[in-house]
Amino acid sequence: MKRFKRIFVVVIDSLGIGAMNNAAEYGDEGSDTLGHIDAAVDHLNLPNLEKLGLGNLRSLKHVKPVAEPKAYYGKLNEASVGKDTMTGHWEMMGLYITKPFQTFTDTGFPKELLDELEKRTGHKIVGNKSASGTEIMDELGEHQIATGDMIVYTSADSVLQICAHEETFGLQELYRCCEIARELTLRDEWKVGRVIARPYVGRKKGEFKRTPNRHDYALKPFGTTALNVLKDAGLDVISVGKIYDIFDGEGLTEGNKSQSSVHGMEQTIEIAKREFNGLCFVNLVDFDALWGHRRDPVGYGAELERFDEKLGELLPLLNDDDLLLITADHGNDPTFKGSDHTKEQVPFLAYSASYANCEELKEQNTFAVIGATVLDNFGLQKAQDMIGESIEELL
Repeated sequence: MKRFKRIFVVVIDSLGIGAMNNAAEYGDEGSDTLGHIDAAVDHLNLPNLEKLGLGNLRSLKHVKPVAEPKAYYGKLNEASVGKDTMTGHWEMMGLYITKPFQTFTDTGFPKELLDELEKRTGHKIVGNKSASGTEIMDELGEHQIATGDMIVYTSADSVLQICAHEETFGLQELYRCCEIARELTLRDEWKVGRVIARPYVGRKKGEFKRTPNRHDYALKPFGTTALNVLKDAGLDVISVGKIYDIFDGEGLTEGNKSQSSVHGMEQTIEIAKREFNGLCFVNLVDFDALWGHRRDPVGYGAELERFDEKLGELLPLLNDDDLLLITADHGNDPTFKGSDHTKEQVPFLAYSASYANCEELKEQNTFAVIGATVLDNFGLQKAQDMIGESIEELL
């Protein structure tokens, strides 16, 4: 018999809490996303996270430990190889990834890939570097309109992005080119997690704007996830933010795109006001995309404060038969070298209005305890190839 009717899993994208034991293998020894943000800012007002027990989880300057935390609190380690968004989320839902997705942050894409992409699409390629989408639009947007070339670029994530003018290049043509790129990047040596169509409008530098017609071409998960098991059992599986793209829609019954992390929390609050039976899975990407990769600890801290404010609106809406799990998918220390993700432990906070006498949980060796615990709650068995054991008996 299930214990909770509704479970909310909220991922604060990139909120690592200190380097994992194997961080040196990734060049990330000494990284500490939350700790270094806390040390770098003049204030970090997180009263709701504080009362849940974030300050009990680790020593922080601005977030204090409390005598009676409202949530169980602990640390999760990532078992899979890699430190990207898809690996972290897929592991949460039971997949063990042994080969990291390819990134081309430092080198750009190989000539062989670009030559084949030009040949198959009929368009020349410009760009081919790691860049901010807004910056590369200003740099190459006028050229792209004049020539019909495609702007191809990447980031610190495992992505290939194609940027083109929505009207002069054509939205359907952009999608066609992205479908070709997705096919090419299924090869192991070029395998990226996502190909992203990035249409824009405007006529000159300073006026270019992205349109809402972005489209992600993601890899499907390599095996059965907890989302598939929940959906097949007839339960609601609701996504907010990037979750739909991360899982390519697999195992979901409803998807909600978010315009920002604040908007994602507002969507979650509205979902909490309605009846459903199952899982609401939320990704809040701005922490990573706007502040982690751009190495801005002050902006990251301000985003955490905005999240905490919305968390204060969500908590009173949760009933005794609701469970809220707050975690992260990797680190992205904004004070660290480079602009890449960092291999870190992530927080695990488990809150229910029905809980009393919450305490620290044993450190876990995989994010997959999350999916396993959700399945256990609903009396469901994980698929044979899934990893992770339920920790429901500890809560």
